Formats: sequence, C-alpha cells, structure tokens
Amino acid sequence: MAVDYIYPDHEIVRDYDRCIVCRVCERQCANEAHEYLSESKKMVADNAKCVNCHRCVSLCPTRALKIVKTDHSFKENANWSGKSIKEIYKQAGSGGVLLSSMGNPENYPIYFNKILLNASQVTNPSIDPLREPMETRVYLGAKPGSIERDEKGRLVNNLKPHIKLSMPVMFSAMSYGSISYNAHESLARAAAELGILYNTGEGGLHEDFYKYGKNTIVQVASGRFGVHKKYLESSVAIEIKMGQGAKPGIGGHLPGEKIVGDISKTRMIPEGMDAISPAPHHDIYSIEDLRQ
Repeated sequence: MAVDYIYPDHEIVRDYDRCIVCRVCERQCANEAHEYLSESKKMVADNAKCVNCHRCVSLCPTRALKIVKTDHSFKENANWSGKSIKEIYKQAGSGGVLLSSMGNPENYPIYFNKILLNASQVTNPSIDPLREPMETRVYLGAKPGSIERDEKGRLVNNLKPHIKLSMPVMFSAMSYGSISYNAHESLARAAAELGILYNTGEGGLHEDFYKYGKNTIVQVASGRFGVHKKYLESSVAIEIKMGQGAKPGIGGHLPGEKIVGDISKTRMIPEGMDAISPAPHHDIYSIEDLRQ
C-alpha cells in the first residue's frame, strides 16, 4: 500500500446471504466499482471508485447493498480535523486546488433562509394578513431622472424599454457545453414558466431554445462562441461580459472532448478543439471599441 493512500469516505456493504450474483450492480455502475470474480463466483467492490450515488443500491433486486460512511479515522485535535488532514494529503498529491460540486462542502450559512418578513409591515391591518396579495413584479431598465409634461400639462412617456420579471430572480450564466442540453433546457423552461430570465452563458444558444427568447439573456464574452445576428436577436437582452477575474491566465477552458455534435455547431468551433475564452476582450480597449 502506498504511503499516500487515503482511505475512501464510503464503503459498499454487501449482504452475501441476499446477493444472488445477478451482476446488475456491475452493469449499472458507471465507475466500475463492482466486479464479478469468476473463480469464486462472487461479487466484490472497490470502495475507492464509489461516489455514493446509490444507483446500485436502488437497482439491486434483493436489497443486498448499502453504502455506509467509513469509520476510518485520523488522530484529530482541536486544530486539525480528519477532513482537513485528508484534504491536505489530496492537495499535496494532486498539486491543484480541491473543487467540490453540488453545493457547498463547508457549513456556511445560507443567508436567504434567514430573511424574515414581518407581515404587519407589508399588509393592510384591516384585511386578513394571511390573504393580503403581495406583488413581486419588477422591471429592469433605465429610469428617467424626472417627470416630463407637454404644453398642456399631460405626462410625456419618456420611459426607455424595460424588461418585466414576475419576481426579482434570474438564473445566472451557465453555458451550453459546460452543462448539458437537458440542463440548459430545464433553465429555459423554468424561466418561461416562472416569468423570469435565464442567461445562456458564453456557449451560444441551441436553435431549439430560440422559442424561449422573451425569457433569455444572451451573453457576448471574450471567446465570441456562437455569436451571430440571429443569436443576438433571439433574446430579450444582451449581456456583454467584460472580463472574468476568476479565470486568470488563458481564461475559461472547455476541453476538446466536450466539443462534439450540437455543442460544436452551436459554439461554431470545430469538433475536438479546445474552447478558450481569454480573461479580457482582446478587441475592446476603450469606450469607442465597446460602442462599435
């Protein structure tokens, strides 16, 4: 065993009295954590490959599987938790920053859950406060500095075009290619149903989603992926991403193995070619450049 071996976080527990060696777990596991040993005619598991997705547990016909949290531990103290020690080993072994998906790995507070509205401040006391209608509609756009009237004293409509949202919520930019077709469609359909907006990100817009144009913000970023006249016209707003400080060096990077099929067509780049979006725009250095 290597000296830098890190024990897996989870273990696959198999009840051999229930297991009928149907090999469903082996066929269904995308990470190849299960293996059939022909000599002993039994199933075994590699805990290091398990990502705790529970697919094998759900599909096992005899309910012979379960995933448990390992009881393997380090010598901890008030300063060094087992999690911190393990992360140091992982970072030292990889030489890179540890990233986590699907939420926050740390126990940080969710501040939106702490917002409390006092009903007495937003309702009419003479009406049942539990059934008092509340409006969440909001408009995006420039507001006039003053009210204008004509020579007869009538109000002059000097409002610029506004974007109407049913509530002050928008989906942030996530590009097609970094997320799947189905994920992109889910954002578009949810935005249309809720009456809010979603952002295409810098990966262009699949033609199937043009029908959601009134709920779409298209993005023009430094890579110019998928930017063309029809793309810009199939939206309610255009967002120009001036820079991305979180991606220094070469900037954003979508590996070539993800540039296939519709992603290649939508982004307008050859299949298999890496998509690089620099941190700044290399053709915008002044206000005049931006105006063009």
